[in-house]
Amino acid sequence: WLEEHNEPAAPTSAMSKPEITVTKMSKDEAESKHKISKWGTWGCEVSKFDWEYSGTETAYVLEGEVLVTPTGAWASCKPTKVEAGDLVVFPDGMTCVWDVTKPIKKHFNFS
Repeated sequence: WLEEHNEPAAPTSAMSKPEITVTKMSKDEAESKHKISKWGTWGCEVSKFDWEYSGTETAYVLEGEVLVTPTGAWASCKPTKVEAGDLVVFPDGMTCVWDVTKPIKKHFNFS
């Protein structure tokens, strides 16, 4: 039987997954605030693939465009278009589909 001092269950809103966040900024501003030139660089051609984040990734998109659509347990999060000039944060553990519509190049950093 339940004891009286048990805490109530957390509301379902507290259980929702974090969204992808996008902030528009110039390359100079991204360098000044985040030192993006010291981060790794990654790119790919137009393609579509599944991805899972192991760690929170912050990226600055140098060129290109991608639609990132969360999947599985993350499917309630909104699809997000990411393009050149975006500083984007992808949450740890997110599963998604990357639909690269213009060849993409980005600096990235895991935290």
